[in-house]
Amino acid sequence: MKCPFCGFEVDKVIDSRPTEEGYAIRRRRECLECRQRFTTYENIERKPLMVIKKDNSRQVFDSSKLLNRLLIACAKRPVSIAVLEQIVSDMEASFYKEYLREVSSAEIGDEVMKRLKEIDEVAYVRFASVYKDFNDIDTFTKEIRKIKKER
Repeated sequence: MKCPFCGFEVDKVIDSRPTEEGYAIRRRRECLECRQRFTTYENIERKPLMVIKKDNSRQVFDSSKLLNRLLIACAKRPVSIAVLEQIVSDMEASFYKEYLREVSSAEIGDEVMKRLKEIDEVAYVRFASVYKDFNDIDTFTKEIRKIKKER
């Protein structure tokens, strides 16, 4: 492992522990040359999860892309990043369990909507406006009425 500070290739592991999810090992290392400390993660190598887009093209599932969309939907809302990261992590784990190799973008969008509705209705409407391609104020109004009715 190359030191990110000086590039030296010899270090020692100071501490190892599993991550909260249990799918990786966090290792705290110290460079034997410059004595700087840094963290590495050892992950299970999985086959890529493919997302089937609306046009039937495929691309590799990108959890950071999903997290960014959730952050946009939850901007200025009382939703912590930890909650959003947990949503992404849970969704990715469930997709691997259920679909093994491929999941449609529609299934991802539906799952995000379900989870956002549970934690923040404003974030839900924001996400829905993009996901469902709201074109006018009437569509927003219908969705808000639907949420109020479900309460």
